Amino acid sequence: MAQHNQLGKQGEGLAVQFLQKLGYTIIETNWQKHKFEIDIIAQHNNEIVFVEVKTRSTAYFGKPEEAVTRAKQKHLIEGADFYLQEKEIDLEARFDVISVIINHTTEINHIKEAFNY
Repeated sequence: MAQHNQLGKQGEGLAVQFLQKLGYTIIETNWQKHKFEIDIIAQHNNEIVFVEVKTRSTAYFGKPEEAVTRAKQKHLIEGADFYLQEKEIDLEARFDVISVIINHTTEINHIKEAFNY
């Protein structure tokens, strides 16, 4: 596995642990269907939360969350719509971004409601 893929998997694992400590129930990780992929799907209170995780070893080229472009947001929204319809889920949905920087220390930034439908 390429080093950047290992870093990404490590960041996703840390994000799952972070959310679980906050009381989130993890429903799916790395959900894929057709052209869609969602890193983490969780439930918190009466909301379903679609989480995009961005992991970097440094913020030298910008914060990890800055990589969630408008095009990526649109794609995530389409994937979430597909997921909600397929699973027949009728809960309020939101989109969060978790950025992780892993180097000598680990920095996790959870951005709730990072973008909307």
